[in-house]
Parts: sequence; C-alpha cells; structure tokens
Amino acid sequence: MVSTQEQFEQVQAVKKSINTASEELKNQALLAMADHLVATTEEILTANARDMEEAKGKISEVMLDRLYLDAGRIQDMATGIREVVALPDPIGETLETNHLENGLVITKKRVAMGVIGIIYESRPNVTSDAAALAIKSGNAVVLRSGKDAFQTAHAIVVALKKGLEETEIHPDVIQLVQDTSRESSYAMMKAKGYLDLLIPRGGAGLISAVVENAIVPVIETGTGIVHVYVDKDADEDKALSIVNNAKTSRPSVCNAMEVLLVHENIAATFLPRLEQVLVNEREEAGLEPIQLRLDEKARQFISGEVAKSQDFDTEFLDYVLAVKVVSSLEEAVEHIEAHSTHHSDAIVTENPVAAAYFVEQVDSAAVYVNASTRFTDGGQFGLGCEMGISTQKLHARGPMGLKELTSYKYVVNGSGQIRE
Repeated sequence: MVSTQEQFEQVQAVKKSINTASEELKNQALLAMADHLVATTEEILTANARDMEEAKGKISEVMLDRLYLDAGRIQDMATGIREVVALPDPIGETLETNHLENGLVITKKRVAMGVIGIIYESRPNVTSDAAALAIKSGNAVVLRSGKDAFQTAHAIVVALKKGLEETEIHPDVIQLVQDTSRESSYAMMKAKGYLDLLIPRGGAGLISAVVENAIVPVIETGTGIVHVYVDKDADEDKALSIVNNAKTSRPSVCNAMEVLLVHENIAATFLPRLEQVLVNEREEAGLEPIQLRLDEKARQFISGEVAKSQDFDTEFLDYVLAVKVVSSLEEAVEHIEAHSTHHSDAIVTENPVAAAYFVEQVDSAAVYVNASTRFTDGGQFGLGCEMGISTQKLHARGPMGLKELTSYKYVVNGSGQIRE
C-alpha cells in the first residue's frame, strides 16, 4: 500500500499539469472522465455491493441509502461532470485592474489553489463531484473517503484516472488515500506544504476534528440544523408542501429540515394537518413515518414524543423532526439564531414585511422565503456539482462551486520603475 506521505509527494510532483492546463484540455479531461465512469458501471456497482454488504448492521438504513449506488446514480454522477464542462472556466479571469500614476499596471487575476484535500464520509458521489470541480478549477485533489465507501470510491477513481490517461493531464493529479485509518486523516490535517486547502464533508465529529487539529487552511462545511418557520400569515397548503419536501425527500442530507417552528395563531389548524401528512399518510402508504418530538405547546394539538432540549440542537439525518410552537416572528428568529448551524433556514409567509424581517435577521448561508431548504445545493444553484456547503464567512459561504476553489494573484507590469 502506498503511504499517505508518498501520495502527497506524488501529487506535488505532477500538480502543474493541471494548475496550468487550458480550458480546452480540462474540458476534454472531464468528458473522458464522465465517459469512463459510465463505461465502468459494472465494476463500480460490484465494489458498491461489497461496501453495502459490509456496512449492513453497522450504519442506519438512511445512511445505507447514502452509500448505495445503482446504474441511474452513476449516470447522474457522469451527468454532473458533463455539466461542469459547460460552466465558465474561472482561471485567468481578471478581477480588477489598477493603473498607477507611476505607470505601473496592477492586474488581479484568478488562479488555482494548487492542491485541495477532501475528507468525506460515505457518499460515493462526492468522489466524482470533488474530482470534477478540482479539475475544472485547475486543482489537483487528494480524496480521503470514509472506510464504509472505500471500495466504491476506489472503483470510481480508477475510472476517472482512465479518462485522464487520454489527455496531457497526469492521472496522479487525482489521489485517493489508500490508508482508511484515522492516521491518514490526521496526516492530511498536518500536510503543510502539500495541501493548499482542506475541506471536511461529513458529520459534526469529523468537521470539529478537522477544524480543531488542522494546521493547513480549512473551509468548514457545517452540519445542517435546518429550520422552517411557518408564520401566522402562511398559506397552510404551501407550508405543508414545503415542510413535507424539506423533511422527507431525503432526510440524510445536510439541507433537510430538522426543526419546525410554528406560530401559535395557526398551530391548532396547521399541526393536525402536518401530523396527517407526515405520520398517518406515510404509514398508510407503507413509508416510514416521521417521529415527532414536540415541545409543551405543540403537544396540545398533536401526539408525539416529548422533545428534550438537545432535540433542538441535533442534526438527526433521519425520519425525526423537532417541533416548537412560538408566539411571534421575533421568537422564531431568536430561536434560529440560538440553535441554527447557519446552513439553511426558511420562512413560509404571505406577509412581505415578515419575510423581509426574517431575511434581514437570520444570519445563515442560505435564507429561504416560501421554498424548501432542499435547494441548498451547488447543482440547484447553477454551480454544477459542489465541493460542499460552507457555513463559515471567510473566502467561501454556502454551496462551493468553481470560484470558491480558486485564489488570486497580482500581476504587476512596469517599464523599468523603481521605488524611491
């Protein structure tokens, strides 16, 4: 097995082949990567079946769904890569130009980061998404998959490298760390001089470990304690549709709703309808019902478990929803600001004044008015696939696409000027 340090050295040796590649060459590489991904479907599915078998009984059914691949999902991954081809190349973009009195012309140009590291958990599509965005943005990439998904990730990377072999870009600009122990994660956190940026994608434990231990620059992709607030002036039909989508369409992802806040003026009519949709109708359809965890006020209108205080600070990633009744818009905003991870939060209201207040006061990366939080996604935002969703404020915030994977440099053109 190649050591993690050896992989760092390999990628350093070949990174210029991607850092300085033309847009035409990068697009050629991406199209070949997508083609080989589809052509290798059977091998990838075989590897995924092994991962699934080994993971059964060790992770939840919802997390198994994140790990699972079929031919359609692999086709979607290839489509995501091809969509990145259609995006404008950010590298070389002139951000600003300044003509000084002494004749110097200073141009600020967008450049690649260099080498990006990604530590992620059991989501195979992250392997292809991250590689595609890295290649298009001119970066080499070191991928560190979760142990549960390693065999699948390995098969995907083999396919992607076959695509690169058809181009002048060296296939070693994509590296999958072979060591699945914790030591390799810590090696990436300490890889000063080898990684220009490290991005963790996963649960709170992984993200906090990286933020606390890394000595290389980190973009924090936060957990999603996502709120939907149903205002007293909400359209209840619209609210039911939004809440149902935000919670049940894919509860294992970071933009799924975890906490519902309902104004007390409509709780008596809205909450029984909510219980009917999320619990009763799902049971009747043979679907897993939502477990409702209710505060004292909500329990006056519907049945469910008594909510504990930690339920309003938990990213369930499951068919579980914490529900709280609030007395005002202001109380809803205060609760969100105290408990949100500032990922995605939404208001449902027909009152433009309430909507404006919510947008102004809620300090999250994505703030929604009358729409499901499930749209917080690079593809949905028109960025192609995404490298992650940043909840920090420096450099990148929200879904990270191509521009968030770049830096800049100043190019200074003179005609012999010297500083007096």
